[in-house]
Amino acid sequence: MRFGLIGNPLGHSFSPRLHAAYGTPDYALCPLEPSDLTGFFAKRGFDGINVTIPYKRDVIPLVDELHFTARECGAVNTVVNRGGRLVGYNTDAFGMLFAMRHAGITLAEKHVVVLGSGGTSHTACALAKREGAASVTVVSRRGEVNYDNVCSLRDTEVIVNTTPVGMYPNSAASPVDLSVFPRLEGVFDAVFNPLRTRLIQHAEALGVNTGSGLLMLAAQAKAANTLFRGGAYSEPYPDSAEGKEILAVWRGLLRDLTDIVLTGMPSSGKSTAGRLVAERLGRRFLDTDDLVTEREGMTVPELFAERGEEGFRAAERAAVAECSAMTGAVIATGGGAPMYEVNRLNLKSNGFVVLLRRDADKLDTSGRPLSRDLDTLKRMEKERMPVYLAFADCTVYNDGTPDACAEKITEAFYENFGDQRS
Repeated sequence: MRFGLIGNPLGHSFSPRLHAAYGTPDYALCPLEPSDLTGFFAKRGFDGINVTIPYKRDVIPLVDELHFTARECGAVNTVVNRGGRLVGYNTDAFGMLFAMRHAGITLAEKHVVVLGSGGTSHTACALAKREGAASVTVVSRRGEVNYDNVCSLRDTEVIVNTTPVGMYPNSAASPVDLSVFPRLEGVFDAVFNPLRTRLIQHAEALGVNTGSGLLMLAAQAKAANTLFRGGAYSEPYPDSAEGKEILAVWRGLLRDLTDIVLTGMPSSGKSTAGRLVAERLGRRFLDTDDLVTEREGMTVPELFAERGEEGFRAAERAAVAECSAMTGAVIATGGGAPMYEVNRLNLKSNGFVVLLRRDADKLDTSGRPLSRDLDTLKRMEKERMPVYLAFADCTVYNDGTPDACAEKITEAFYENFGDQRS
């Protein structure tokens, strides 16, 4: 093969898509067993490869030369065949630095805490030292600084999470409580599934700059692709021509992975508009009320009658959690779902939230357990609207035809990602 990725397992890697976007469509996934690694390198039958878990350190003795990026990180994620001579690079630090720069996170003269002690931790520590951090402290489960006493580091200004804590399927977990760090100004999380971990959502709520693991992935792929094409290693800023290309590729990937979440009052048109949006964009449509009905074997009014509101909300939470784990879907929620923090956190993990609003006089009350008449519905709207507005990324008024509403939702979504339509 000319270009590709080795590792084990490779799963649903984004690397082929990223390298195709950077102009290298002939990029193959090559899962290798440990016993095959030495022979693969001995054959040298490639022009350039990326290396992922668990081989980033194992390949070091198999290359002829280590670039300074690989030496400082103690790991190789890119190998280029220079006329039969294998040169090992590490572009992960480049990707992390690019993502931090885009987020406005600086490491120079900052007190940096790195969560985790694995390979990505080594990259983060090397980067922080190279950038001139005032201090770099590694937090591990059994280290001198661990998760029981990390709260004592009250001078912490930047936190870098390199652990898998918060990664799907354990998306509700967070490695630390950010509220104990009064000087905190930046948080970077290498996890990108979900797109916005609990750690990142907490940082956003505190008004702290946040860096994306998905952008790190897109940026390191660009650096590797440049090396594959014979270019020199460099570290462009986000406002450079190369940086803008990285951001465009990242936004395209982010757009395709992000759920469109529709919320709002009962009968505001979420299901009708959601189906139309899903059809337009070729996405899967999910309705949390329909999922509850399917799983519980009864309609929402029947569930309320048999188990009360508490029983329904428990089933709804499970449905929201299941839908939120999807990517690239259109999700219509029940009107009360956003009133519960756990639902908001789950829906925001992969979602762009659109609030659908319709004049209260046009809302339908039939078959609604909690809104049996218009006056009740209006009171409910007054109570819920502050939560809806704080939760939503944008508001769309459903005051025309369903098709017109679907078009407004689609436009709002694409506008958020720079209107790059494929």
